Amino acid sequence: MIRRHGGDHPFARHPAVLVALVTVVVGLPLLVALADLRTQNWHPVLDLAMTEFRVRDVGGPDTPLIGLPGRIAPGPEQGSHPGPLSFYLLAPVYRLLGSTSWALEVATVAVHLAAIATVLAIAHRRAGWHGVVAAGALVAVVIRGYGQILLTQPWNPYLPLLAWIVVLVATWAVVVGDEWMLVPLVVAASLCAQTHVPYVGPAGGLTVGAIALVAWRGQARPGGRLLGRRVVVPLVIGGLLWLPPFVEEVVNESGNLGKLSRHFGSPLEEPLGLADGGALALRHLDVWAGFVGQFADTGRFVSPSSTGRGAATLAVWLVAAGWTWRRGPSALRSLHVVVGAALLLGAFAMTRIFGLPWYYLTLWAWGTSAMALGAVVWTAATAWPTGVRWSRRPDTRRTSEPRRAGWSPVASLPVGALAVGLVATVSSTVSFADADVPERRLSDAVEALADPTYEAVMAGVGAAAGPDATYRVRWSDAADIGSPGFGLLDELERMGLDVTADPYFHIPATERRTRDGSTEAAQIHLATARRSRQWRRLPLAVEVATYEPRDARARAVYERTRQRLVDRLRAERLEELVATVDQNLFGGSLDPRLSAADIADFTTLLDLGQPMAVFVAPAGVDPPR
Repeated sequence: MIRRHGGDHPFARHPAVLVALVTVVVGLPLLVALADLRTQNWHPVLDLAMTEFRVRDVGGPDTPLIGLPGRIAPGPEQGSHPGPLSFYLLAPVYRLLGSTSWALEVATVAVHLAAIATVLAIAHRRAGWHGVVAAGALVAVVIRGYGQILLTQPWNPYLPLLAWIVVLVATWAVVVGDEWMLVPLVVAASLCAQTHVPYVGPAGGLTVGAIALVAWRGQARPGGRLLGRRVVVPLVIGGLLWLPPFVEEVVNESGNLGKLSRHFGSPLEEPLGLADGGALALRHLDVWAGFVGQFADTGRFVSPSSTGRGAATLAVWLVAAGWTWRRGPSALRSLHVVVGAALLLGAFAMTRIFGLPWYYLTLWAWGTSAMALGAVVWTAATAWPTGVRWSRRPDTRRTSEPRRAGWSPVASLPVGALAVGLVATVSSTVSFADADVPERRLSDAVEALADPTYEAVMAGVGAAAGPDATYRVRWSDAADIGSPGFGLLDELERMGLDVTADPYFHIPATERRTRDGSTEAAQIHLATARRSRQWRRLPLAVEVATYEPRDARARAVYERTRQRLVDRLRAERLEELVATVDQNLFGGSLDPRLSAADIADFTTLLDLGQPMAVFVAPAGVDPPR
């Protein structure tokens, strides 16, 4: 049975208006960020360029059926994240606003606003306007914690961050008894799991558990059925949402779901295990780093955190859950059950991480921590004795009038939530007003290279044959694993050129963009640093664009840092890594044997960047290495 609140409150008769207004208020920082981003020229690179490829393809013959490529099996036959739902959700707003890079950012914010509205709508179904205020405060704090750059770019680890809050709140609503909330749960969980593999275990576990609970309740009712409407409708919706990746699995000889199964069933590296994975889970429960420090600018969800403080938070939550289990209201007990299940599923998922435990693999866990903190606050307010007064002096007055009840924490919860939410929203709005774009250095490089390259092609410079020919975009990138190359491919396609990539990149660049090279009139080649000097010696290659991110001082710092790093690597007997300094800078920086000083120097070199040049040359021409 759904418990509705609101009474004679002005919004009681129009809950949609209340939800819409609070959505705008809570989402105001994101809207302010979009206004600032509109004034900036952003050019997606690497994963974000790959994302734009797929969003651009939605609705056509090459509509994506699977998600973005990931660190899943070795290339060139790498696997991808499970499904394309995020591309489908981004496409309408992206097209409506002209298919620009800013439109992609607006589409991202639209997905987040939809998640915020869903959380608030569920909260209203459970607790009226009090629930809307509490849920709004929760989401406002989460937005403050993640920050602007994570919530305005469509990178697949970031895009489901607020949808995960929908999963948690919808699961709680189902456990409480609002069984139709299986529908938003299935949709949000599908978005999370399809977009980024680390969500599969936590989102899938909560969804399966909720479906099983509703089915069991349906069978237990007099005359009830195991598969009633409240189960069948969400299952049908989920089946439709998951149809594309299953179709891809059937029609392709080497389907992506099979790659995922083989890769995670037999990983090439050892997983973190119970000790390291458990420590990682505890760090995500560090309340100071995750929440309190936000407002003093001493912490963010991606900042360093402490296992000790996380363990203390876990202990406090366990005490709160134990008290609630014996004496708390059923809705609060249900919330603790959901938090406990999410914590266990999340911790298990972290133990299965293999390779470097990149921060973006576990960002969703801060959403679970926010729910845990909210459950503790609710428990504390409920456990506080009703009528307790703050005055130390006893009331000795004799009167026949009934005494007024003292201060009640439960009654004050909406006021406290409103205050926290407003502080978080105002703080975020101020911070987000000075928005930034991801990978600005590489975005600037693409901006500097794309326009002159397009103009050279249009003018028929060198081997170029004008705008109607097909061109292969290639790159020899010694620093950034091809990031600017993917960005250049994306921008030239946006400008209307028919461009392709090397067949090796048929998965990241999509099959459509890696056709047979026999029809290509010429190649457009982006080269960095020493490779660009080799290209300049080719008589048939015409240099059409250049970019140098460093001034004279930065170039001197680069050379000193490079020499110091090379000397130290040799002293550390890491001779095989010396070549990576000039040939694969980013790849070399990931070696687990590096010292802290090595990592610092690699980081300095990456931040300073390298010069780039674009050449137009006959197809198939390549200088000797």
